[in-house]
Amino acid sequence: MSSAPPPPVTLPPGAESATVAAGCFWGVEHLYRKHFSSRGLLDARVGYIGGDQANPSYRAVCSGGTGHAEATLLVYDPAKLSYRELLEFFYRMHDPTTVDAQGPDRGSQYRSGIFYHSPEQETVAREVTDKVNAQWWKGGVVTEVLPAGRWWDAEAYHQEYLDKNPNGYECPSHYLRKFPELT
Repeated sequence: MSSAPPPPVTLPPGAESATVAAGCFWGVEHLYRKHFSSRGLLDARVGYIGGDQANPSYRAVCSGGTGHAEATLLVYDPAKLSYRELLEFFYRMHDPTTVDAQGPDRGSQYRSGIFYHSPEQETVAREVTDKVNAQWWKGGVVTEVLPAGRWWDAEAYHQEYLDKNPNGYECPSHYLRKFPELT
């Protein structure tokens, strides 16, 4: 197995990116691919964001000392799939009410976060967060909404991990919750 990171993601013409952190990145990436690959998701990568160490390794991030979150970078076609849809799914597929934790996973690397790439994304992220906080999670949302900053791809063996390892670890808090449509 190679531990070299994959090449940086290059956006195709017209594509946009979204970055979310929702605990262990294997399950997050897997769920997005499963639900959106045929509906406008062009790529999903796992990696690290929000920390202060250059080129962090999985081991360093897991130690909790780098400040990075395990995250998923989504590349999508906005003509087929909206940023709002991606964020509503984000809030359905994990528990955004736990500080630095998802299921049994503990540490700041497992925090809930939306890392926006433009002022427009920030506006949508804050609007969606406010609505889901009021309507779905009853005031308990602790999700960070921050500028994207520097992205670091995780090591190659983490990419599409659950497709390559169908019996691999998947956080028990990663499943699709049923909520009414946001108003």
